[in-house]
Amino acid sequence: MAVGNQATTCFSGQNRMAMKNTGKIRTGTQKRKGPVPSSEEARKRMENQPQRDTHPEKKIRTILHQMGLRYRIDYRPIPGIRCKADFAFIRPKVAVFVDGCFWHGCPEHGTWPKANASFWRDKIETNRRRDDDTNRRLEENGWLPIRIWEHDDPEKAAKKIAKHIRTRKKTP
Repeated sequence: MAVGNQATTCFSGQNRMAMKNTGKIRTGTQKRKGPVPSSEEARKRMENQPQRDTHPEKKIRTILHQMGLRYRIDYRPIPGIRCKADFAFIRPKVAVFVDGCFWHGCPEHGTWPKANASFWRDKIETNRRRDDDTNRRLEENGWLPIRIWEHDDPEKAAKKIAKHIRTRKKTP
């Protein structure tokens, strides 16, 4: 669990078609380079990966709601920042990101795939740099970014978030 400038990616899984043998992924009219999936099973797994409302995210939100805290889901705190916070508390300016261990390179549970290894290493490292940049930009605009790993205990994460919300509500 991290608060502040520490290592989400927003990667649309909708309307993605992997073009066999070309190594390109098409999103609408936009072309993007990417690896050819190592198997049909891998392709389906990637397409079915939810972008929001993941199980860990929903557990934390439920606990926070039971504590009486209200938030906005899938919220873009600052125009021009590519990613949206998984949920945000507007008045105290707290943006919460629940980061997946694979996608964000968790030091405890992150893995490096063997298939298309260089693509995935670059992708995960790019996500980490984007996370750092997002944190920096949020802080420059008066927001507190809170990063939670998907494996963190939801109760502890919710208590930590609630503590920061209450602290920021007290200070002008």
